[in-house]
Amino acid sequence: MDTNISLLMNLSAANSMNISARSQSVSAGYTALNVFSYLMFGITFVLGVLGNGLVIWVAGFRMVRTVTTISYLNLAIADFCFTSTLPFFIASKAMGGQWPFGWFMCKFVFTIVDINLFGSVFLIALIALDRCICVLHPVWAQNHRTVSLAKKVIIGPWICAFLLTLPVIIRLTTIPNKPGPGKTACSFDFSPWTKDPVEKKKVAITMLTIRGIIRFIIGFSTPMSIVAICYGLIATKIHRQGLIKSSRPLRVLSFVVAAFFLCWCPFQVVALISTIFRVSERSMTPGLTTAVNVTSSLAFFNSCLNPMLYVFMGQDFRERLIHSLPASLERALSEDSGQTSNTGINLGNNSSLPSEDSEQAK
Repeated sequence: MDTNISLLMNLSAANSMNISARSQSVSAGYTALNVFSYLMFGITFVLGVLGNGLVIWVAGFRMVRTVTTISYLNLAIADFCFTSTLPFFIASKAMGGQWPFGWFMCKFVFTIVDINLFGSVFLIALIALDRCICVLHPVWAQNHRTVSLAKKVIIGPWICAFLLTLPVIIRLTTIPNKPGPGKTACSFDFSPWTKDPVEKKKVAITMLTIRGIIRFIIGFSTPMSIVAICYGLIATKIHRQGLIKSSRPLRVLSFVVAAFFLCWCPFQVVALISTIFRVSERSMTPGLTTAVNVTSSLAFFNSCLNPMLYVFMGQDFRERLIHSLPASLERALSEDSGQTSNTGINLGNNSSLPSEDSEQAK
């Protein structure tokens, strides 16, 4: 997902010293944005753990297994695992990029981060493909779109996420005297065979650039392109049939995708610019470093948005929010019972559709 998430805290700390030497107005602006990023991290952690934990409980233990609930359950697990690691980011950021948690936690935390960030975007693309198949091939979906098949297919995004996380598993380690004397950083060591700082820098620039490009293409651009193509095909079908409203699962997915794109796109653009700076061997400017901090906090905030979207997508969400929050989640995550019918997935008025809600609670 992100171009170099494991070095984000070190990048912020290294450039904070340069910024402090500039004018007071610049320092004040940087401090305000830095405080904003701390606040966003904290809010994301609290809301992400509680909200995604609730979705896991509802979709995993209170609802009957369907293709939709399996997909959103896995998405909630990915977001829950990621937001659970945020206290480590906050602590490292507050300590100026130092990593006090040891070698094992260095590898473990950032492995969890990468796997679940990659997994979330791959899962969103998979859910979009599922919606597209239901709309374009309702008869096939009705006969073959089973829970057992979904349990097998859902493994695919996690395998892809694991493969893209291998550089973290293999090369991420604790490095002494970085970011300063007597301090230890959690960072990449792509050239353990040499002590020459010049050679290490060249290898690191090359590897991080390749990694950044691959992550931008495979971890963001390709999944979002798949989603865009799926929505284009769905929109064509809807327009051809003269239908206006879509089924609830499609509306939920639309908001999830929109939130993901709006939160992650700014960071992806900034990360790509950072990669260009790395290729040209230019040092990061204070403005670019600040942009990384702010856009990353916005990107991370996406991990706590989905549970709120599920609640707001449920019918009568205000009353359900007060009386039965789990019921709101069940309605948002449930499938329309007629979504794979021969009439084209019931893309008409949602109120006319029979609901599975009566069957969802165990």
